[in-house]
Amino acid sequence: MTPATTIGLEVACQSPPDLLRSCKRFGLVSNQASVDRQFRHAADVLHTRFPGKLGALFGPQHGLWSTEQDNMIETGHARSDRFGVPVWSLYSETRKPSQQMLDGLDLLVVDLQDVGTRVYTYVWTLTHCLEACAQKGIPVLVLDRPNPLGGDVAEGPLLDLRWQSFVGRASVPMRHAMTLGELARWCNDAMGLGADVRVVPMQGWRRAMLWPETGRAWVPPSPNLPRFEGALVYPGQVLLEGTNLSEGRGTTTPFEQFGAPWLDPWQLQALVSTHDLRGVAVRPVRFEPTFQKHANAACGGLFLHVTDAAAFRSYRTTLAILRAVRELWPRAFEWRQPPYEYEHVHLPIDILAGSPAAREFVDGERPLRDLDVLAAAPADWLKRVRRFLLY
Repeated sequence: MTPATTIGLEVACQSPPDLLRSCKRFGLVSNQASVDRQFRHAADVLHTRFPGKLGALFGPQHGLWSTEQDNMIETGHARSDRFGVPVWSLYSETRKPSQQMLDGLDLLVVDLQDVGTRVYTYVWTLTHCLEACAQKGIPVLVLDRPNPLGGDVAEGPLLDLRWQSFVGRASVPMRHAMTLGELARWCNDAMGLGADVRVVPMQGWRRAMLWPETGRAWVPPSPNLPRFEGALVYPGQVLLEGTNLSEGRGTTTPFEQFGAPWLDPWQLQALVSTHDLRGVAVRPVRFEPTFQKHANAACGGLFLHVTDAAAFRSYRTTLAILRAVRELWPRAFEWRQPPYEYEHVHLPIDILAGSPAAREFVDGERPLRDLDVLAAAPADWLKRVRRFLLY
């Protein structure tokens, strides 16, 4: 079946933009999910379509081929024998391309699959690329891809810039409802990056589409989101990284299930079910992570099954879950301590949530009636960013 959505990579090859036709050497920021409808990698596709122009490859967090599974594991630089070009890691001693890395290039192409959540680092890698390219005086061309969570619904409060970090450099909601191309345009303006940024838009994508409606196969954009279902719960479940709960890393369904050795699944299910969760069923489970938190220990927990994606709100769901865990196991539950994603001062939960508000709610410092207010994005978010939207 022909996909309903034609991604920017495919559009750029069908109708090459002037920047690609006229450049002499371009760099490509990509990873294993940067493929076309025939599952050919963007580097192969662009090298074939524009022979002799690929000058360098750049990889984001987890590496060019997503080989580094865990968080905060840096990737080294390398060289591609296939293309005879350097492979620069943007999750190493630097997260911003150096001017040396950009030497010999007159264009930087970005083809990354975002997952629609603020703390996913690819967009912040993109902003560092915009900064470096503005300094170097070379344009950036973003080949757009779908937001798997669609473009109609935002969740979570805006990031308070006092808690900015590599999991949030600009004031956007947790579920931001923008494509990577739209974010590039907005961030360039809002952050004053001064880059010459262009976007090759998709064809056939509509804001109401969730990933399954695009007609495209899911290729894991990072190792711990092997399924679209994981991306659907991720805007809330990523908060678990700021706790001593296992977010399911080291299992086959991270973020969809979570737990801890001291957690009773049935007790938690009973209390969570009183919080009027919408569009989701929670199933008691037991699992044993093979690495990371509680590795090789039997954990009790819950599995989140989204039953109505339109009604489901991940951020609200996870806040309700954490409040219940804190209430049931106040001595066992703990907030994770720094460092986290190159931040050594603020608590991980605060930089993930974008302020201390979520932590205060879970700790009972704010009333339960605040749940809906804390979980909501600004009602006018899409109006604020309207002039940067492409669809």
